[in-house]
Amino acid sequence: MQAEDHPETWPMGRLLGAASRAVERRWARRLETQGLTHAGVIVLHLVSIGVTSQTELARHAHVEVQTMSRTVDRLERDGLVRRDKDAADRRRHIVAITDAGRTAYARSYELERTLLPRLENEDAVRAALVRILTDRE
Repeated sequence: MQAEDHPETWPMGRLLGAASRAVERRWARRLETQGLTHAGVIVLHLVSIGVTSQTELARHAHVEVQTMSRTVDRLERDGLVRRDKDAADRRRHIVAITDAGRTAYARSYELERTLLPRLENEDAVRAALVRILTDRE
């Protein structure tokens, strides 16, 4: 067996990248069984913590406004969010999570728990990943 076949010998960057792709594929398959997408879960999360405009949703999710619009359209079609007129600006819509959206988001969170192996020190791993994501070289 070659070294290529032994992930324990890979450099950390390669290992993190490969693990990320593996988790993404598994996560997508599990979410699909619930009628959700990764993008949809991101929106449900953001709306549940108070982000309400499509522009802000797009900014927080690091996607284009048009991409966000398509995701919100699908979630609205599936009854997981709704768009309400902004009382302060009738040209603007507020995205709100529905009860069905809250349930779907809670289910996705439970699915996540089954996706990853139990970690000895999950808080330390989480802190390291957050540091990787927030480090501004």
